[in-house]
Amino acid sequence: MQMGVVVGRVTATKKDENLVGTKLLITQPIGIDGNVLSNPIITVDTVGAGIGERVIFVSGSMAGRAIKNKEAPIDAAIIGIIDSLEGTTLGG
Repeated sequence: MQMGVVVGRVTATKKDENLVGTKLLITQPIGIDGNVLSNPIITVDTVGAGIGERVIFVSGSMAGRAIKNKEAPIDAAIIGIIDSLEGTTLGG
């Protein structure tokens, strides 16, 4: 699992039929300290996340398990919305 921030929404009027009805969000992967880790990715939202929210997402084969339609060709899925983080950063 990874953390990210939802930074946008994708609208695709033409897409794989197995993706019809899904909400696609642009998610920026972040570290525990909030620093950007890599390029933004498109994720399928399974929990009702919105722009600006910190989220937990999975990628690869785990993403396919997160949605009901197992035929959907997805690479990443949001599986949780982060309410708070507790603890210290590594190396600190």
